[in-house]
Amino acid sequence: MDDIVQPLRDQQSRGGTRHFWRSVEQLSDDREFRKFLEAEFPAAVTTVFDQVGRRQFLQLMGASLALAGISACTHQPEERIVPQVRAPENIIPGKPLYFATAMAMGSDAIGLLVESHMGRPTKIEGNPDHPGSLGAADVFAQSAVLTLYDPDRSGVVRSAGEIRPWSAFASHAAQIVAAQQQRGGAGLRLLTGTVVSPTLAAQIRALLEKLPQAKWYQWEPVNDDNVLAGARLAFGQPALPSYRLEQAKVIVALDADFLTFGPQRLRLARELAARRRQNDPGQFNRLYVAEPSPTITGAKADNRLAVSAAEIARVAVALAQRLGAGGGGTQPGDAAETAWVDAVAADLQANRGASLVMAGPTQPAEVHALVNAINDRLGNSGKTVQYGRGAAEEPAMQLDGLRELVRDMAAGQVEALYVLGTNPMLTAPADLDFAGAFAKVPLRVHAGLYQDETAHQSHWHIPEAHFLESWSDVRAADGTVSIVQPLILPLYEGKSLHEIVAALHGEGTANSHDIVRAHWRATRGGGADEAAFDTQWRRWLHDGVIGGTAFEPLTLQGADINALPPAVAAAGEGDSFELVFRPDPHVYDGRFANNGWLQELPKPVSKLTWDNALLIAPEAAKQLGVGNGDVVEIQHGERKLNAAVWIQPGQARRSLTLHLGYGRSRGGTLAIGRGFNAYALRTSDGMGHLGAVRLRPTGDEYLLVSSQDHGSMEGRDLLRVQTVGAHEPHHDGGAHGGHDDRPPSLYPDYKYEGNQWGMAIDLSSCIGCNACTIACQAENNIPVVGKEEVGNGREMHWIRVDRYFEGEAEDPGIHFQPVPCMHCENAPCEIVCPANATMHSNEGLNEMIYNRCVGTRYCANNCPYKVRRFNFFLYNDWDSESLKLQRNPDVTVRSRGVMEKCTYCVQRINVVRIEAKKAGRAIADGEIVPACQQTCPTEAIVFGNVHDPASRVSKLKKEQRNYGMLTELNTRPRTTYLADLRNPNPALAGGDKNHKA
Repeated sequence: MDDIVQPLRDQQSRGGTRHFWRSVEQLSDDREFRKFLEAEFPAAVTTVFDQVGRRQFLQLMGASLALAGISACTHQPEERIVPQVRAPENIIPGKPLYFATAMAMGSDAIGLLVESHMGRPTKIEGNPDHPGSLGAADVFAQSAVLTLYDPDRSGVVRSAGEIRPWSAFASHAAQIVAAQQQRGGAGLRLLTGTVVSPTLAAQIRALLEKLPQAKWYQWEPVNDDNVLAGARLAFGQPALPSYRLEQAKVIVALDADFLTFGPQRLRLARELAARRRQNDPGQFNRLYVAEPSPTITGAKADNRLAVSAAEIARVAVALAQRLGAGGGGTQPGDAAETAWVDAVAADLQANRGASLVMAGPTQPAEVHALVNAINDRLGNSGKTVQYGRGAAEEPAMQLDGLRELVRDMAAGQVEALYVLGTNPMLTAPADLDFAGAFAKVPLRVHAGLYQDETAHQSHWHIPEAHFLESWSDVRAADGTVSIVQPLILPLYEGKSLHEIVAALHGEGTANSHDIVRAHWRATRGGGADEAAFDTQWRRWLHDGVIGGTAFEPLTLQGADINALPPAVAAAGEGDSFELVFRPDPHVYDGRFANNGWLQELPKPVSKLTWDNALLIAPEAAKQLGVGNGDVVEIQHGERKLNAAVWIQPGQARRSLTLHLGYGRSRGGTLAIGRGFNAYALRTSDGMGHLGAVRLRPTGDEYLLVSSQDHGSMEGRDLLRVQTVGAHEPHHDGGAHGGHDDRPPSLYPDYKYEGNQWGMAIDLSSCIGCNACTIACQAENNIPVVGKEEVGNGREMHWIRVDRYFEGEAEDPGIHFQPVPCMHCENAPCEIVCPANATMHSNEGLNEMIYNRCVGTRYCANNCPYKVRRFNFFLYNDWDSESLKLQRNPDVTVRSRGVMEKCTYCVQRINVVRIEAKKAGRAIADGEIVPACQQTCPTEAIVFGNVHDPASRVSKLKKEQRNYGMLTELNTRPRTTYLADLRNPNPALAGGDKNHKA
């Protein structure tokens, strides 16, 4: 690959304008990058057809038009509908109902509201009354409804490959437990994921009382082991920290991507953004991040330090020393690292009691102990950080437990192992040889959503019920409990873990509702009669939370941190590297690998889809002579793995990152054979990172698809970034920006008597999490197109989140910008449509009328924002019956040959308009909430009536930071942006517009 550093330095030497870029190919002006740009509109016809002459082209067009009357609209299969003789209670056709429930993930849970159409859950939102969601939802929650209807889910009970009834398993389980009782259960083991269900934990504890020699283990590949151990080192007892970012003016994240993963991530994102909305240095917080690989938390950092994962310990020790919190001796880092630590320590010292330091879960226990000591020394305990016991019902060191289980299996001490809701055959550390020990167990039982790797090696497999089709309860990180209520009967004969454990109790006919209700009747029923408890139970279901269940914070006394080992390890040296393991931002640990929405959703920073890759720094890639898609052999000791390279600007020089969850051999059609299995190299002593890793180019290539150059700005300025307090004006002729200096236009002005819809997006608040993209996909029946079509630039997402780099490729600034349809006042698409399929509404919407669209794509050619999507093929799945249940009946399901785009969720506008008209009132400000705005964790998106000067969106458009994209074209976009504000430390920025150390 050509040099990717010098072109940017040439740009910067010009001075003046800030320069943003999307990819290393753009920096180096790579031939493939130029080819891709040339293939975009209007020359894209050459990518669809080979070069043909005029006569042949007319012949093809003539044949197409002749057949238009036969198949132009794609004949759909005949379907018959039958009216209900007796309609379900409380259901009005066409009017959805909403139910509160909750979703557990790891050691946390978030509250949800689920929209149901005639008994079909179709859309998920956050529950505003739940402390873990506050009305928002992330990509995992938004996509859960697709997993519910996944036709690849396991559907039947199997024993030795044969289909068996549930009663057969229930009888068999009862016999096993009865036989084990004679020996106190010495040969029985349970392995679950992290259990945050009080009812399930009570069931398992009751089983262990019957079988005192039986053992229960928990295993998640991403767990809290190091956090708990760090608290034990610092305070003498295990505890989990809970952060309060609304009170923190200075935040330091040491390899902690708290905006993507971990407990209370949605609340933390909301609180971080709340202080970043005003151009006021006194209120604006400052975020420092040290990390090996760019994350969305690092992208929002005001000062980011690219450092290997092993060297995070050195940074923590240096901070502890400077703040008088202990730490022991350590070798100093380079000049940039030393300057960063000095500046951060001074900032923390100046904001005692209003600051916060956190470490990521993959960092060793010693780092967490130092972080706890730093917060304690700064007076942050009880203010910006509190400690609690966490949501796990049996908080234990999971890796130690898994080691013990493998040892017992290998020694022949385990006669029956029940693996419930976890997949250790994929996720167990490679050095433990779980597969070999597992094979020695005489009875292996697995329960899960899919026929995954563990199910394939088990004697019995039980299909697990999805949380949207089963009763349960879950505890959030702060202790708040929610009742999980189903919205639909099990689609695939699934059984909840409650019912499976009940079968071990000999209660094979018990159902989850009765089990959960009985637990809370005994726990919280008190002396109330059944009617009084039923009223309370209904209130819990309605609210989505059980009041009074949150934990009281723990009061902990600090230990002597000076006695701790420094926990400093060397980074890769010479020809060796450090290999970093992190959960994937979309498939997590692999549990979402068969979800097409998440697979196709571009990763926040790399913008890769449908694969993971070995992330490598630009300088390291140049030294090795490899480029994007080149396959290298990764070797650590005797273990080897081939993986494709992806050059990641901002990656620490000697660090490599490989995300978990790919390289699956089982688990669904979409999961199998994609990407590379990081678990094959992950060992029990290197759960977060491995040292002494070597790379060898193989000469092979692997197709990696990234959307980072799709909709490229091609040198045009679409992004505005400024330093907080700089007061840089950005009114540049954008529509509805609170000014009248718009250029003259040949278009006649539209006169609006009533509503005039518009949107403002605050780039300071946006964290690039992509929740808006998935929410839009679920709401508007947007199809998945597949890896090949994404590679052709044909993804169908109505709102994309562009990622921009700024500065040098080794350590650039990173910015995000959501881009939906601009709904231009002077829309270039409207005047070129020959069928009048795209037109202007009397409320300012740029509307698409699908029945009129004939697929000329003139509108897309004429759209400077590249936000219109065309169905080149029949992307929607019309055959899978289960997937039909997921679709929103209020939105048309498009076939091929149709142009589509963001509609501002016009179906939601119409629902509110009808209700307001029935009530004889005007639509209130904030009453209409598009899907993207509703799910946004940081409230970065605001929609409303710009014709109303008192509306929130109008006030935002009058702010000094407001600007319109490409307003020099006089399109007058109705979607505008508030410039991204950053708050760099002056001691580190040094006048550098990248705001980097």
